[in-house]
Amino acid sequence: MASVTQEDIEQTVQAALLRHGAGAFAAAEVARAVARAEASGNRICGLYYLESYCLQLASGRVKGDVTPVVSTPRLATVHVDAQMGFAQPAFAYGLAPALDAARQFGMASLAVGHAHTCTSLGYFTEQIAQAGLIGIGFTNASPIVAPPGGKARVIGTNPIAFSVPDGEGGLALQFDQSTTTVALGKITMAKAAGQQIPEGWALDVDGHPTTDPEAALGGTLVSMGGYKGWGFGLMAELLAAGMTGGVLSRDVKPLKAPDGPPHDLGQYYILIDPSTSDAFAERVTALAALVAADDGARMPGQNRMLADPVDVDPAAWRQALDLAGRSA
Repeated sequence: MASVTQEDIEQTVQAALLRHGAGAFAAAEVARAVARAEASGNRICGLYYLESYCLQLASGRVKGDVTPVVSTPRLATVHVDAQMGFAQPAFAYGLAPALDAARQFGMASLAVGHAHTCTSLGYFTEQIAQAGLIGIGFTNASPIVAPPGGKARVIGTNPIAFSVPDGEGGLALQFDQSTTTVALGKITMAKAAGQQIPEGWALDVDGHPTTDPEAALGGTLVSMGGYKGWGFGLMAELLAAGMTGGVLSRDVKPLKAPDGPPHDLGQYYILIDPSTSDAFAERVTALAALVAADDGARMPGQNRMLADPVDVDPAAWRQALDLAGRSA
């Protein structure tokens, strides 16, 4: 592994994006998200995505120099049109007015429409929690999931993220997970590494369980918990597409394809001010204590440490340097 500081990752990613046509603000916001993903150990959403970002900037599949448009169609309702650009700068434009609305009214929604993939959804809900509010997020993706018992791809892995503040600028709880048994990126990484996948992750094109990642990519992924995960996936689909103006997963081409139509995805967030309840902080503390009663148990996301320097994949780092026009 290569040991690289978060700052070096961020600066290199930013340089690569600028070199391939991104505007300064968009490049900075995306670079910050990539560095954070790597520092969190979330390689699927880190440097792994950089080449596709650059290729899609060059082809025009993602617009790197657009300005997101913020509107408030109703009280406590914030909408951001990403203009077929990156999700990260669009979220940044909408976050402050959404936070203000939630603090004023107790709850608010933030809809980001016509955006590129946001990769790590929890990266955004965490920012909501760090501001002292509860953040819930939904998004959809390219189709890879069939209904239980079916074979036709209908929805994407459709992640859901949930972040709870600890009252001190940190997290009491956070989870960020796909509504499938495993994220699609783990399948593609297994294929690239020449590894098999566990049974139960995916089905082949004929609907049979498979441990071959290539067969899985040609078939469908399995919803977590069967019908239960399928239901959560449909909920994320409707909120992410229906409440943002983004497209259904069915109409999204493979996320990392270098060219083609823009992703046109949506991300939908619900912001809740926990101070509207006198009991919330006490209940969070009590629940965390109950969980911690078992040795080694903790609330999801609690006490998470960010690495700096970060151990990154050497090949991914060499590629990042090359995309930025820098030598190793």
